[in-house]
Amino acid sequence: MSLLTDLTRHSLVLLPQKPQEILELFETTSDEELFKASHLITERCASRRFDVCTIVNAKSGRCTEDCRWCAQSRHWKTSVTVTPILSDDDTKRALDRAELLKIRKFSFVTSGRKLSVNETQELSAHIAQAAARPNMEICASLGLMDEKALRLLRASGLTRVHCNLETGKDFFPKVCTTHTREDKIVTLKAARRADLDICSGGLFGMGETFEDRVELAFQLRELSVPSIPLNFLSPIPGTPLENARALTASDVLRTIALFRFVNPKAYLRFAGGLAGLSHDTLRRGLYTGINSAIVGDFLTTAGLNAEKMLVLAREAGYSTDSI
Repeated sequence: MSLLTDLTRHSLVLLPQKPQEILELFETTSDEELFKASHLITERCASRRFDVCTIVNAKSGRCTEDCRWCAQSRHWKTSVTVTPILSDDDTKRALDRAELLKIRKFSFVTSGRKLSVNETQELSAHIAQAAARPNMEICASLGLMDEKALRLLRASGLTRVHCNLETGKDFFPKVCTTHTREDKIVTLKAARRADLDICSGGLFGMGETFEDRVELAFQLRELSVPSIPLNFLSPIPGTPLENARALTASDVLRTIALFRFVNPKAYLRFAGGLAGLSHDTLRRGLYTGINSAIVGDFLTTAGLNAEKMLVLAREAGYSTDSI
């Protein structure tokens, strides 16, 4: 009996529940059957309303951390622009663009290990400015933040905190030594205590194994993360990973299927690296399990415009009436 037949007959109760079960499944099942099964899980368990958000680079460059993939680290010689916390005018322009595209989820993203007290106060004012817009939901990705600072930002209108775990716990020290993955988990738990939603995902194509990706998928499930961005490495000149091998379409789609099997109800979000994916891979990714996306450009790499993503989402059968 095939995997797809099993899932159809037993209402998904046969979904693998342990990492070893997932590893065995993905080693013994063809790509196409995995993708069809992942599509079925998505249809039965995940939201059919396509969720879209956009980000603004709220502070750029000169980061003290040594993340090997990142152009903003001061440890690497890259051409990234260094900017302080954005101005009121910058915030207004970014919010105006989001409203023009009818995007209601808006995220401030800052470089650095964490914000200083003064920077937190500055950003708090920008968050209040954004939260004053009708129906706008405000997210932030601010590095390693404590509960006190997050409560201050929540009082200003913040609704969600993003902090990617990036990769498996054993592989993480190979791509970052200045903080740990556990530091990131501490931040996510602090956000929960501050009554904030959380968003966390991974970056793929850094040299990690499939086992590393499986461990990450289960860690996110353990944390009950409802929004999981899936980023695919865009190698940046000057960083230690500038010559990393590009992921194949199969790698990308199997990763999407993996996270859908392990996190059947989550929003799986197309995030960084979209510009490097073919139209067919984007289309098949939406079929396999993607039901949300970050649109517009990212911090140091190009993204996908909202109109193209929404067309692809509608073609995949998603509702985009209220994004």
